[in-house]
Amino acid sequence: MKTYEIPRNYKGESRILYVFSTKALIYTMVGMGVGLLFYFILNALGMQFAGIIVDVIFGAIGFCIGTFKIPDNKKFEFARKTGGENIDDVAKRWINFKRKKNRVYIWKEEDMNHG
Repeated sequence: MKTYEIPRNYKGESRILYVFSTKALIYTMVGMGVGLLFYFILNALGMQFAGIIVDVIFGAIGFCIGTFKIPDNKKFEFARKTGGENIDDVAKRWINFKRKKNRVYIWKEEDMNHG
């Protein structure tokens, strides 16, 4: 009698607390770190509860950036071009584009051969 390997689903095994992947946990902590600044400001003004809410909101924004993908939508040009990509990857490309003063460099194969 032969033995057969049963394929195993590894998708959720790199997750921490089932909800957080490593990347999502890092983005959540960064978001909460930014929210912590607002918490200290609001706490100094006597609005501690509002500071906690702002901190949680920033953490949730960080989680969304690290976890979700841009939906594929044919109606909007932005979503048509970036649909299905991670939000953080699109944001990194946009930041690099702005840092290079809106320049895009294109290399043609014929330019590389005549080098």
